[in-house]
Amino acid sequence: MNTLKPTNSYRSQNKTGFSLIEMLIVLALIGLIAGLAIGDLGSILGGGKEKVAESFVNSSMEIPLTSYKLNLGNYPSSAEMKDFAALLTAPTKKADRWKGPYIKNKKGISDPWGNNYRYRYPGVKNPGGYDLWSIGPDETDSTADDIGNW
Repeated sequence: MNTLKPTNSYRSQNKTGFSLIEMLIVLALIGLIAGLAIGDLGSILGGGKEKVAESFVNSSMEIPLTSYKLNLGNYPSSAEMKDFAALLTAPTKKADRWKGPYIKNKKGISDPWGNNYRYRYPGVKNPGGYDLWSIGPDETDSTADDIGNW
């Protein structure tokens, strides 16, 4: 007996691959997931700016300002710290005790939103110390989103 199956019959053909509807469903799901991820990307990356500003005011400037205080007796005054000048060049009246520069350069000393950091000595929020802050994403001073060392 010959048990050969016909090759042209519908039953003998193997169906491989995906149908057009299956591919459209997968593409729609990928698009939905990508849309949700991209929509949330702004809040994910935006939160990083606050952390950078917080790290700068709480950690990065603490050593240079403390070194300045140890060498010269006090933190630089608000006037001396215009554009961080006190950390870059010796003050005329205290040049013999100045051991700086305490920071490498002024370039890049702006907050993540492109604004200058604010400095005040003596501090209002840190009595006996200094206040250092960013005006935050709303770019307005003395608002709830300010990021300071207090």
